[in-house]
Amino acid sequence: MNLLYCGDSKMQQGILLSILSFMKNISQPLKVYILTAHILTRHKEYQPLSDQMIAFLQQVVHQQNLQSSVQKFDITQLFQAQLPQANMATRFTPNCMLRLYADLIPELPERLLYLDADVLCHLDCSKFYEQDLTEVEVVGVLDQYGKWFFHNQLQAFDYLNSGVLLLNLQQIKRTNLFARCRRQCRYRPMFMPDQAALNHFCRQKRIAEQKYNEQHQLHSDTVLQHFTTQIHLYPYLHLQTIKPWQIEQVQQVLQIHDYDDIFTTYQQLAQSSPFTSYCPHT
Repeated sequence: MNLLYCGDSKMQQGILLSILSFMKNISQPLKVYILTAHILTRHKEYQPLSDQMIAFLQQVVHQQNLQSSVQKFDITQLFQAQLPQANMATRFTPNCMLRLYADLIPELPERLLYLDADVLCHLDCSKFYEQDLTEVEVVGVLDQYGKWFFHNQLQAFDYLNSGVLLLNLQQIKRTNLFARCRRQCRYRPMFMPDQAALNHFCRQKRIAEQKYNEQHQLHSDTVLQHFTTQIHLYPYLHLQTIKPWQIEQVQQVLQIHDYDDIFTTYQQLAQSSPFTSYCPHT
């Protein structure tokens, strides 16, 4: 199974947890690809994941299967060459746009399951991953909130969340989907730039069941859980953001214990170098 993550060095907590959740639920070898870059904005500097960290993750996946692997692509030069200038200062990290450069990396396989670093595998997702992708660019799940406000085609609900995407990279190259998205990000300011661009230009999409990108509440049939920001009305209107690596809050506030075994493994690994030098214990 080919997994794709994007992010800087601060995302390695989530990437490790996500990988561990797939190791638990997927029996086949995992081929993990990570896009990272050195990004400098007016207000912040993002450091790429280190080679040392990639070697550490490689050791972790080998515990499941020696055929599993982790490969990093530092795409700093690609990113700089097609800089998304209009969206470098949004409330979302520029790293969210790194996935839009995947078509420029010839080493990547044609079929990829893209995952945000705050996505955990709850059940075996092989059926979702292995579906036929003929003439399909992207398979995704409707965005929990965005589906009510954004529409790009004739369907009443068609606005996908970009945190879990099954990608047909061959078809994406054929239609220039990502190239058009990069251009949009370069010249047009957007609230959620990568997600907005993908939804605007993608015409060969397939909408999957909510259980393949559960953004609200864990259910018994949830396959992939995405720990997104939630809007709560009680006892007052407020936003709640709890990420998988905030283990105590996941267990005590969200009352989720399905991942306790993964959390235990994660905390044991978090004592190891180089992981402990980057990530505070949670």
